[in-house]
Amino acid sequence: MKYAFVISIVILFAVSCSSPEARKPIVRKTSSFMNESIERNKMLNKAENAVLLQRMKSDSLHTYLNSENGYWYYYEQTVSNDDYTPNRGDEVFYKHEIKALNGTVIYAAEDLGTKSYLIDKEELITGLQDGLKLMKEGEKVTFLFPSYKAYGYTGFDKVKPNQPLLYSVELLKINKLSENENN
Repeated sequence: MKYAFVISIVILFAVSCSSPEARKPIVRKTSSFMNESIERNKMLNKAENAVLLQRMKSDSLHTYLNSENGYWYYYEQTVSNDDYTPNRGDEVFYKHEIKALNGTVIYAAEDLGTKSYLIDKEELITGLQDGLKLMKEGEKVTFLFPSYKAYGYTGFDKVKPNQPLLYSVELLKINKLSENENN
């Protein structure tokens, strides 16, 4: 009986310790998913641009400028006595309001307060990162951002996914990089 128990244990270990069998890898075709995603985004961007162009066409009060970075803007208040625009590392202080294309306020300037941002050194939606670099101290600009320049396909809090936005931004102050290094 004692030998039978020992032999069964040895057989159990011998069988359970056999070498593992190689499994065939699971092949997933990601290229088709990526191609479909690319086509879906192209169609979304085309539809969004049509809506934005219609919005600008119906706004006869303002002359929109086309940025090289994929958004539009117009000046509400310009400054002609200064030609300095913020550069990498400069700290800017600004106020802004966020609206839907129909003019509904999503975030009021009073609720958001004054914000500071180190140019190209902190995270911010890409449209606003680019837009602040166009502005001079004291200027007020309204930006028309497609969703991919704002909060994209995820949205954020009150901002819906794939929602183009109107940003009204006032640049209050620019602390130049040399001033930042001394402080």
